[in-house]
Amino acid sequence: MDRLKGKRALITGGTSGIGLETAREFLIEGARVAITGTNPVTLDAARKELGSDVLVIPSDASDVASQKAVAGTVRQAFGGLDVLFINAGIADLRPVEQWDEAGFDRSMALNLKGPFFLIQALLPILGNPASIVINASVNAHVGMANTSVYGATKAAILSLTRTLSGELISRGIRVNAVSPGPISTPLYSKLGLSETDLKTVSASIQSQVPLGRFGHPSEIAHAVVFLASDESAFTVGSEILIDGGLAL
Repeated sequence: MDRLKGKRALITGGTSGIGLETAREFLIEGARVAITGTNPVTLDAARKELGSDVLVIPSDASDVASQKAVAGTVRQAFGGLDVLFINAGIADLRPVEQWDEAGFDRSMALNLKGPFFLIQALLPILGNPASIVINASVNAHVGMANTSVYGATKAAILSLTRTLSGELISRGIRVNAVSPGPISTPLYSKLGLSETDLKTVSASIQSQVPLGRFGHPSEIAHAVVFLASDESAFTVGSEILIDGGLAL
């Protein structure tokens, strides 16, 4: 309790799954919280669940101009920022031959370009000290079928974790990453698969996890709280794999 007391935090993609669970944990730990999302229904549901003190910001995580708007809204509401959790993203899984340029660009924009320019836009209001936590993926490390573009975006953002760590540490900004394995979130339901195919894909993924199950969003959120808190003050440019052993 109170590990984030007095800290001002922004969570992108905070209306469902890992983002929403992390918002819950941040509030429990005493943070002031802002979240972003694009779906009006889930934005409203998150606002009702998390309470009126949470700042809810409609924003397209892939749009560069929107990142500047988010930074402006946070500045006006909070005055500054101590914690940023880059969580919004997309898992578009396709065989190589089914990719087109539009789909490729969308994945890159959501998983890499948008996050980069959000960090850039927030730099003037990030405190000293401050913590940036990036949600990457075990798919940056394993050659799983149909994840060519998704894995590439996550490998790129892990590289960003390391390079920004070296560049920003002199400003008191720590950058670290969590890399989840398969987690029980609405992410998989967004793949456009039939219920039968979704069950088949889920069973196939689960069979590759040594622990034999999907992870829970809370298991990621707890790691994010650690990286956001002063408990991790000596942790810089690191990645925490939370994958049930998938990358072994």
